[in-house]
Amino acid sequence: MPEMKPAKPERGGILRLLRGNRYERAGYALYGAAVAAARQPVFYAELGVPDTLDGRFDMVGLHAFLLIRRLTALPVPGPALAQAMFDAMFNDMDLNLREMGVGDLSVGRRVRDMWEAFHGRSAAYAAALDGPEPLAGLTEALARNVWRGAEAPAGVGRLASLALAQSRHLETQELADLRAGKVEFVTS
Repeated sequence: MPEMKPAKPERGGILRLLRGNRYERAGYALYGAAVAAARQPVFYAELGVPDTLDGRFDMVGLHAFLLIRRLTALPVPGPALAQAMFDAMFNDMDLNLREMGVGDLSVGRRVRDMWEAFHGRSAAYAAALDGPEPLAGLTEALARNVWRGAEAPAGVGRLASLALAQSRHLETQELADLRAGKVEFVTS
């Protein structure tokens, strides 16, 4: 998966607002679907994902990674949709930090830290999915990232199975639907 970077603010004031990103609306819709999928209670109540800001970030990041991976594998405009979804994700992270009261001077640093964490996890998940034993690789990567050194519960194997099933399910999603901001995630 190519490394994505947050979009830089453009100059142009009102012209930029009128022009916009042609995939911005779809990017936000796709990101919203990933967030909704990441909020399934099964992750926290049954699989032992920590019900904390970090745990929720990890589940959002996992679902976003899987969808971005699918989008970048598609022909044009798949990669542009992936970038729009990535931008929506980190715009939302910025907004959420501000709403939680994080000071303006530290928001940029915190978002950059989140961006780096997302890319690190994405690289680990991609390597696992592309490796010879995707389920074992995902289990290891999820245990290391979601539980951050603490002993992962038995549910980590089921989480890896769900992530693998999610990846395969997303491969069936049509570009036309994704371009329209429509995606279907597997529910547990």
